[in-house]
Amino acid sequence: MSLYIPLGAVLALAGLVILLTAIRHSQERQPKYAAMLIGGMMMTAFGVIIAAFAIAYQRAAPLALDAARATP
Repeated sequence: MSLYIPLGAVLALAGLVILLTAIRHSQERQPKYAAMLIGGMMMTAFGVIIAAFAIAYQRAAPLALDAARATP
């Protein structure tokens, strides 16, 4: 298993924690919680994308770049 799958899962979970904290404090109308909301969404999306690309890379067949050589 690639290192990027657990890293992506940890980033996604940390982003969700930050996101939920910002949502709970959204009534206070402070800029800190608006920044936490944006950062939590970005961190969650980044973690999911890292994990998804790592899984797709592991499941894909190896490239055969020299298999389609042009014959003169």
